[in-house]
Amino acid sequence: MLNVLSVDLEDYFHPTEVVTDMANWSGFASRIDVGTNFLLDLLADHNTRATFFVLGWVAEKYPALVRRIADAGHEIGCHSYAHRLVYDLTPAEFRNDTIRAMCAIEQACGVTPRVYRAPSYSIVRKSFWALEVLASLGFTHDSSVYPIVHDRYGVPGFPRFAHTIETSLGPIVEVPIATVQLVSGHVTPVGGGGYLRLFPYRYTAAGIRKINNTEHESACIYTHPWELDPDQPRLTRGLLSRARTYTGLKSMRKKLSRLLDEFEFSTMGAVHPVARIPRQSVEREFAISAVAANV
Repeated sequence: MLNVLSVDLEDYFHPTEVVTDMANWSGFASRIDVGTNFLLDLLADHNTRATFFVLGWVAEKYPALVRRIADAGHEIGCHSYAHRLVYDLTPAEFRNDTIRAMCAIEQACGVTPRVYRAPSYSIVRKSFWALEVLASLGFTHDSSVYPIVHDRYGVPGFPRFAHTIETSLGPIVEVPIATVQLVSGHVTPVGGGGYLRLFPYRYTAAGIRKINNTEHESACIYTHPWELDPDQPRLTRGLLSRARTYTGLKSMRKKLSRLLDEFEFSTMGAVHPVARIPRQSVEREFAISAVAANV
C-alpha cells in the first residue's frame, strides 16, 4: 500500500506553540536547512518523493532551498504565508494570505502549488468556508481537517480517509492525517508529527498497518524539519508547550528512517489523484457554507 509522506516546511520559531510575532522572525538564526537537508538525503536514499507544504515566508527568504526541493522531484504545496490560524482570520484575510504565499512559492521555484495544509490543522467547523476559498484559487487538494478531539484543532466525526468535497466554488480532495478507530469507537491520531515523537515507534507503525491491511486505505503521515533538529533553541514557555514541542526530538530521525524502511510512501497527488477519489456527500453538520461574497 502506498502512503502519503508530507512535510510542513517551517523553521523552529514558526510553530503555534512558540507564538512569536512575524516581525521578529528575521531576528532568529535560521536552522531550517538542518532538518530539511536530512530529509532530502533520507528521501533520496529511499528513492521516495514527498509533499512539502511550504510556508510562503520561507519561500520568500530561502528560495534556493525551495528550488532544491522542487528540483529533487518532490511535490510543492502551500502552508500559508504567515502561519496564522485559519479560524482567526476572515475569509478575505485568508484569501490574501494564501495568494501571497502562492506568489512567493511560484517566484522561488516556478511551481504553482495546488495542495494546501493550514497551520495547526486550523480548518475546523467554524472555518470550513476556507475550503471554498481554496477551491476558488485552483487548489485540488487540502490536508487541514483532522478528525480527532484536540484542544486547538480537530473535527470529531469527520470522514477519516481521502474524499472529494463539493463546495459551492468547486470540488476539492480532502486528505486527513492518519487516524485509527478503536473498538470503543474512539478515533486516535497516528499520523506522525508530535505523535511520532511522543509515542513509541510501534504505536505509529501498528496504526499504519491497521489502516493499510485492515481498512485497505492509505495513511497520510507528516513531519517538520525542526522535529529533526534536536539542537534547536528552546523558545516555548510553559510545561505543556515545551512537552508538545520538544519531547522526542532526539529519537525522531531514527523513527522516520525506520518508517521509510518498513512502508512505501509517495506524494499526495500521486497517492490520491483527483480523478480516482470518490465524491462523498458530507453530512449536514459538516456542510460547507457559501462565502462567495467575501472572497
